[in-house]
Amino acid sequence: MMFPTGWIYDALAIGGYFAVILTIGLWPRKQGTLADFSLGGREMPWWAVTASILAAEISAATFLGGPEEGFSKRNFTYAQLAIGTVLARAIVAYIFIKPYYEYGVVSIYDFLRIRFGNTTKNAASVIFLLTRVLASGTRLYVAGVIVVIGIEYVTGIKPDAATEVAIYIGVLSALALLTTIYTAIGGIKAVVWTDFIQATLMFSALGYAAWALLASIPGGWSGAQSYLQAPGDLAFWNFGVTEGSIWKQVRYVLEEPYTIWSALIGSTFITMATHGTDQDMVQRMLTAKDYHRSRLAVICSGLIDIPVVLVVLTVGILLYVFYQTHTDPNLPGKNIFAYWIVHQVPPGFRGLMVAGVLSTAMGSLSTALNALATSFVKDWWMPYFGKTAADERAHVRAVRWSTVGFSALLVLVGALTARAVVIYPDARIIPIVLGIFGYTYGSLLGIFLVGLITKTRGNDAGNLFAMAGGFIVVAVLSGLPNDLWFAVTHQTLAKPDWMPTIAFPWRVFFGAITTMAIALCFASKTEKARV
Repeated sequence: MMFPTGWIYDALAIGGYFAVILTIGLWPRKQGTLADFSLGGREMPWWAVTASILAAEISAATFLGGPEEGFSKRNFTYAQLAIGTVLARAIVAYIFIKPYYEYGVVSIYDFLRIRFGNTTKNAASVIFLLTRVLASGTRLYVAGVIVVIGIEYVTGIKPDAATEVAIYIGVLSALALLTTIYTAIGGIKAVVWTDFIQATLMFSALGYAAWALLASIPGGWSGAQSYLQAPGDLAFWNFGVTEGSIWKQVRYVLEEPYTIWSALIGSTFITMATHGTDQDMVQRMLTAKDYHRSRLAVICSGLIDIPVVLVVLTVGILLYVFYQTHTDPNLPGKNIFAYWIVHQVPPGFRGLMVAGVLSTAMGSLSTALNALATSFVKDWWMPYFGKTAADERAHVRAVRWSTVGFSALLVLVGALTARAVVIYPDARIIPIVLGIFGYTYGSLLGIFLVGLITKTRGNDAGNLFAMAGGFIVVAVLSGLPNDLWFAVTHQTLAKPDWMPTIAFPWRVFFGAITTMAIALCFASKTEKARV
């Protein structure tokens, strides 16, 4: 077997990355209490929190899937969604963050216990645990994509389906093992500081990709534009259709994922859910010294997110032009960015780019593991299984072992996802990843909003009905029953012609609105006013 020229430089770059991450992650830190482990004693600087938020939300799925969106659509319409993320972060900063600090919660679902009761808290925690395991496990699989392509490049042989799945499992297991070691030992401080390094490497890799692609296209950006003359190329805004009936126009907006309306409304609700009601994201916000610094970190992360998304899509658009000017008969139908990294980037830089992919996966994985373990221990183990374990050291041991357990679960989900994608190769990455939490996080957001913006509405029993109603409405509107029925019978269910199948940016919106509408019909049994 012939190794590609300069492979030793790639190996040194990847090995150096892992050495730096493990050194930072395993650096001795105070971990005497659950609050130290999960919140870092609220001592983290706001700029490090900002980097950690970005590293958590820009997963390997976005790093590889974002350019694929730019490649396939050849425009910037996906970037419209970033508008909603900025609006939502301002709402999260000024409505969600302060109560979390004032109540001193470690798990944000404890806020729901204070406001409504244990039943609502438990239901919300279960939704988070199940959804986060599925979503993060799905994201984790993406890191194996570049390794599979690299092995094919080295051997010159495309692996069969069984071998490909085995490679994915090996890669996911190795990444999970390394990430679990520093996450379980170092806690949230290790997560935030390694996220900072990973975010720096990720942004550098994207910047290099954009520069290298422009340099390889004759005429640079001007030359690239000559290949982008089709209707819709390089478009940023999509206002929908202006012809036909009003319902036809509304239906187009609901079914098309990237429009100005999904950016202003759908994306806003998505980010409110992910950045305001997801322990994964909120936990790092709570590591800042006070809610003022936390607000600054949240808002700055949103402002930085816009140029990052634009660069990601630009890379995808330039990839399209590159392969128009450098035809490749072996170009795959998907994972174009990973293919370009392996086949076109010079040795050494190629290793750093691969490390960039792995860093995005490890950044998302470490945050998910820390949040899952914290939520499980605080919401379930301590009140129901560890009542006699008053020693804080027992709590820290529990959260560390929970980190290991959830790591195994995420690898299992990632392996199952890899198997599904190998069998169904036409699936695009981002809709898969974002679609998972769309079914449940609308219900979660709706209950949090009722608790945060009202004082006397909502109670345990009513909240359960409301969350169930939100899930059912989203499932029906998104076509989930039909998808499940087709998976079992290979037949489709009939539905009314007028009824739209909503795109993924709208799922959280409809779930939250439905949940709030039902929950507001129930009065709180006692007046538990928020600050």
